Amino acid sequence: MENIDPFVINFIVFTLAIFVGYFVVWAVTPALHTPLMSVTNAISGIIIVGSLTLIILSPENNDFQKSLDLSSLMGYLATVLASINVFGGFVVTQRMLAMYKKKNKND
Repeated sequence: MENIDPFVINFIVFTLAIFVGYFVVWAVTPALHTPLMSVTNAISGIIIVGSLTLIILSPENNDFQKSLDLSSLMGYLATVLASINVFGGFVVTQRMLAMYKKKNKND
């Protein structure tokens, strides 16, 4: 068997994940969107913890100029985007849960 470039395998997995994610999310009923949002918040939280752990444990962190490469910039970008996703997810979840609260008759 020939050696297959790892980029091709990663690209295939990424493409399949896009299609599977699309069909899974669109098949969810509206009543389950809040639990689905909670799961995606948990996944983003794991991404943040993992990226911060890698930043702390990286031996190149002593010299900023040496550690400024594409993977460091992508890791920083992933941390920022995952943080925005977690914050936005909590805001959306709180708004959705507020819709199900019973209204007071005095209001």
